[in-house]
Amino acid sequence: MTDAEYVNIWMRPERPARGPKPAYSRAQIAEAAVRIADAEGLEAATMRRIAAEIGAGAMSLYRYVPSRDDLVELVADRLQGEVDVEGMPSGDWRADLTRYADGLRAMWLRHPWFATVQRSLSGFGPNQLRLIEGVMGALDPHVSIDENLGLMAMLNGYVEGAVREEVSWAEEVRRSGLSESEWMVRNSPRVQQLLESGDYPIFSKIVMEARRLHLSRDDQFRYGLQRVLDCIAAAFPSTGSAMSAHREGRDGPVVDHPGGPQERSRRTSHA
Repeated sequence: MTDAEYVNIWMRPERPARGPKPAYSRAQIAEAAVRIADAEGLEAATMRRIAAEIGAGAMSLYRYVPSRDDLVELVADRLQGEVDVEGMPSGDWRADLTRYADGLRAMWLRHPWFATVQRSLSGFGPNQLRLIEGVMGALDPHVSIDENLGLMAMLNGYVEGAVREEVSWAEEVRRSGLSESEWMVRNSPRVQQLLESGDYPIFSKIVMEARRLHLSRDDQFRYGLQRVLDCIAAAFPSTGSAMSAHREGRDGPVVDHPGGPQERSRRTSHA
């Protein structure tokens, strides 16, 4: 196979069929790139910097990683390898997806620069494939593959959106030099002005009644995650047993509201 026929880095053999054993590995290069990116951002992880990090010549690394896109692909797959899906699917789809979402969030928070990475189409590296098999495998007995793809997109979208908000808020706190509580105190006169105007009843309700905003970041994430999982359960052909299994003990009793997932599932079952 010629260089032009290698669609992505994963199709290119890491070791040549003949010749001396390579002095370095893709894993070493990706690990060095992540270390640099954690300290200075991914843009700082040039081939020259990576080469200096591992004690190689910059030009020699192009034999292992021919392009910037290839490097980003290796780094992305390296980070996905931090998400533990060992033993998935376990037979408890809700526990599997909760564990996956928690692990994915933790990975993003360890490497917030990853939110800014511009990737070409995925090359389906080994760690990404491991996640696909483990996480989508948890839903495979319950829904069609098309439904599975849609539900996973919803779950991943929730995790990514929640983490981006956390990262953005943390950056704003760092930039302003104010803690979250200090920021709230500084903005309290404006909030009071809006409340007294009477023009914004929904905003007023958020300020006066919402409890979710006073939860810790972890609890806010878990609160939203459980609602996403409720929606996933509602997509199953028969959701009664799936919903009741969750509601018996994992989060304590949950009172459903009219039109909520449990009520929708009851209406569906009686249709």
